[in-house]
Amino acid sequence: MIARLKAKPLLAGQLLSALLLAGLVLRQAWPVRRDGVGEMIRALLFGDAVATALMLAAAYAFWTCRRLWRQRDSYVFHDGRRLYRGSTLSWPLPSIRDVVTERDGIGIPTLRLVVDDDSEVTRALVPLPLLEDSPEAVRGGVLFAATGMRGVPGGVSVN
Repeated sequence: MIARLKAKPLLAGQLLSALLLAGLVLRQAWPVRRDGVGEMIRALLFGDAVATALMLAAAYAFWTCRRLWRQRDSYVFHDGRRLYRGSTLSWPLPSIRDVVTERDGIGIPTLRLVVDDDSEVTRALVPLPLLEDSPEAVRGGVLFAATGMRGVPGGVSVN
């Protein structure tokens, strides 16, 4: 295990997205509650398109926060051959060149991997506001795992 996620922001995200979803569902279904369940479902699915899109976004946010909360204790880890982020992404350890801090598309500082695969795009590893450990410790752990598997770590100098 190299990096863990904070539990409180993930629980707060679940709570806020669940409340938003419940509020939107009630807003759509409440006016037609006396017409029956079928009419309520039709109002949810085919009523206000913006509200339906917001309900889908709130459900996706809830699902994402719940998935991250379940993986919070071992979000970034390695098995000696690959570095894993959650349960969806992985990279071979020999292809990892560096770990840098950059801002993502919406301005959140994120630890990103520099991977040697002939592309100039960095890979998002973990957003800093969700990171329980210090960014330097996670960077050091990733680089140690990546260079330690090839013999002498890259940060060691011999005099």
